[in-house]
Amino acid sequence: MTALPDTDEPEYSSLAGKAYAAIRDRLIMLDIPPMTAIDDVALARSLEVGRTPVREALKHLEVDRLVVSYPRRGTFATGVDITDLAYISDIRVQLEPLAARRAAESASAATLAGIAELADALDGVDVATLDRDTLMRWDLHVHRAVYSAAGNPHLEDTLIRYDNLATRIFCLFLDRMSHFDQHVGEHVDLLRAIAERRPDEAEERAREHVIGFEKAIRAVV
Repeated sequence: MTALPDTDEPEYSSLAGKAYAAIRDRLIMLDIPPMTAIDDVALARSLEVGRTPVREALKHLEVDRLVVSYPRRGTFATGVDITDLAYISDIRVQLEPLAARRAAESASAATLAGIAELADALDGVDVATLDRDTLMRWDLHVHRAVYSAAGNPHLEDTLIRYDNLATRIFCLFLDRMSHFDQHVGEHVDLLRAIAERRPDEAEERAREHVIGFEKAIRAVV
């Protein structure tokens, strides 16, 4: 399996933070399928933490729209509704280009060097040979690197939330899509535009990427 570069994810110091990151990833990658009841006892056991950190994590995940709680029924993974794609894309098509432009314009030299290294690493990967999990983790990693490079923590938090929701849709329909690997591979040009401080190109490539993602999903629904 092709190794990913070091993640840009924060290091969570609390048990609740670590539980949040682990459960979130399972929800995003559909390891916990949509509409599945969340067993906090089983999750606590698998994560080797107590039930309290898991419950705190689930409260955070409800804000992220990844789980939903019902009185006397319990907590469930949210459904993946294709009608949400348009709403999510409306937000991403505005904010993803903004993040790419900001990164190209104002990121530090060290940050841009890291973006260039990421572009080289992805360019050296035969994405057509990647398994589903590795492909999706590359996609998540690239987006998070761009969000972080933009240097606006509020923009970053918002984009991560909506990229997580978009990724769930991507995972749901991935097996129906042809050339889905190209969606990840096209990140190379975006990353190079950012690394070489070409904000207009970075902005346009980010916009095309979001629009192309929505079209690709709609083509198989």
